[in-house]
Parts: sequence; C-alpha cells; structure tokens
Amino acid sequence: MDIKNLTFVQSASSVSQIKNTLSEVCLVGRSNVGKSSFINMLGRNGKLAKTSKTPGRTRLINLFNADDKFMLVDLPGYGYAEASTAEQNVWAKMINDYLAANRVKLTIMLVDVRHEPSEKDKQMIEWLYSFNDRVIIVATKVDKIKKSEREKNKLVIARALKVGASDIILSSAETGEGRNAVIDKIYQILGDSNEDLGA
Repeated sequence: MDIKNLTFVQSASSVSQIKNTLSEVCLVGRSNVGKSSFINMLGRNGKLAKTSKTPGRTRLINLFNADDKFMLVDLPGYGYAEASTAEQNVWAKMINDYLAANRVKLTIMLVDVRHEPSEKDKQMIEWLYSFNDRVIIVATKVDKIKKSEREKNKLVIARALKVGASDIILSSAETGEGRNAVIDKIYQILGDSNEDLGA
C-alpha cells in the first residue's frame, strides 16, 4: 500500500467543525517534533503542511485526505513553553475534545529520537491509551544521530513510554526513511479494525 495523493481538506478550531466520513488517523507530538515535515514526507510534497523554525505554529486541527481511504488529522503540538497558559489550555481542550469524541481509529505519536521522552510525552501516551489502544510510536529526525546510536536511543524511548523497542518506527523527513513502514502499519491497523478502505 502507498499514499499516492495526500491533500489538505480543512482546518477546524473544534470537533464540531470537522466534516468527514473517512476513518481518522490522528497525529500528535510536541510542538518541535517535526509534525509538518512528517506530513510532507508522507505526502511526498514539501509544501503540503507549513513548516516553521518557530515551534507551536499548529493552533488548529488540520485534516488531510489520503487517497479517499483515510483522513490524517494533525492535532496542535503540545509542550510549547513560550505559549501562554491560556493558549496551552485551549490546545489541551481541543486535543481532549477530539480524542474523547471517539472518532479515532489509530493514533501516530511522534517523538524526537535525539531526546528522552519528556514528562508531557509520558502523560500523552497514557492519555492516548485511555482513549484507544491503537497507537504507533514514530521517532523522528533519525538522520540527526549516528547509526551506532539508533538502537540505544530506541531503547531509551521504549523504556520511557513503556512500549517495545521493536514497536518504534525510526523516521527521517530528510531521507524518507520510515515512510513505507508507517504507511504499511496504518493500513494494517485500519484493516484489522474492519474498516472499508476501498480498492
């Protein structure tokens, strides 16, 4: 399986604004983890999602249609220290309302392979599992570390998030590494949930 056409559909400030009938795969991660670059890698389109050197730019729920087979839902990044408490509370409520709406078939959680997951990352994965047990962990920016550090860093992430190291997919938006593995996993899990994904 592949994603041949990933297209932006809409931005929403609340769950009630989302108009969609496809299976939803949501994307979560800290504000500096590279979610926009990850989306662009999946769609093989560097201009699909806006990237920025300034974290915390994703303030809305953004939806991307993947070949009319599923909707990729990008949730606001969390943990942006420079955002006001009021802003962080708005984003937290937006994420919580979306997850609580029971729309999600699968969640992709991004973490930075270079760093041990933060307390907010640990809280997030517990939060995700409270809503849905189908979660894929993707470690981004693997091109930024030495090959000799890969397995060690995977183990650090696995221990912190209480998952198996073999369940973590290493990814690089720069090289495209991990793209096929992520897409295969998406379709495998959506297929297991008995969704009609079409031909």
